[in-house]
Amino acid sequence: MNNTFPLAFPCDFPIKVMGQHADDFQLLVAGIVRRHAPDLDEGRLRIQESRNRRYQSVTLTISATSRAQLDAIYRDLSGHERVMMVL
Repeated sequence: MNNTFPLAFPCDFPIKVMGQHADDFQLLVAGIVRRHAPDLDEGRLRIQESRNRRYQSVTLTISATSRAQLDAIYRDLSGHERVMMVL
């Protein structure tokens, strides 16, 4: 992650995850994020399909508590074989 802009914690922080379309992709992403943010509100989760439905993006907004928490979330998401990109 970029260290240029300091964050004041706690703060709302959006995370966008992209992967191939699958019915369970949002559950996979939410499960990984929930390991580090157990209070994840799935009402703050948005799903968008690509035009041809080959790809899917899941955007979650979490209440981030620390830089270490965000780093761990990005590391776990980026390390999963079904995740293509994390923003």
